[in-house]
Amino acid sequence: MGRPYNPLDERNLAESLVRALLQEPCGPLPPPESFTGAGLYAIYYSGNFAPYAGLATINATACTVPIYVGKASPPGARRGGLDLDAPPGNALYSRLTTHADSIRAATNLRLEDFRCRFLVTTALWLAVGEELLIKRYKPVWNTKVDGFGNHDPGGGRRAQSRRPEWDTLHPGRWWSAEMLDNPRIPVEIGDSVVAYLAETLH
Repeated sequence: MGRPYNPLDERNLAESLVRALLQEPCGPLPPPESFTGAGLYAIYYSGNFAPYAGLATINATACTVPIYVGKASPPGARRGGLDLDAPPGNALYSRLTTHADSIRAATNLRLEDFRCRFLVTTALWLAVGEELLIKRYKPVWNTKVDGFGNHDPGGGRRAQSRRPEWDTLHPGRWWSAEMLDNPRIPVEIGDSVVAYLAETLH
């Protein structure tokens, strides 16, 4: 017999958060109007970039399997601690807009092929909610192709940093062009994505 159900258990709270996110409507990336709040989000792809064909087929008629999930915490949140009184500002909208800018900059992606759903919520359970989403869906940009959520490392560090796999597969962000080449070439990364999706989308 398993443990008694505890509605305040961390995992049960995370499950309820994820269920609430998945009940939200799926709409354009970024959302058409700015809004206030922090929260969770999921991004979906249904375009014709060949390595993502399996994912695009699943998402052709509905937002089903995300290509990326994440959280947007209030600006006052600090690593190693969380200020629950920190005003959220437009943290979630800003994060989705930044992601849209990254996709728009890529030379082989179209922003109109992406959609998103999001949930505005308090910051306390964002980390466990994000972790549960990643474990459940194993989104390719969270687990296989690193770097989508990266920011410009700054002029002093670009020349010493390796270009992320995401920017190698999807060139276009101006700052990534100044970085050292990734040891993996786009074809190699693309082939690994195809194999990964074939394994995870069964």
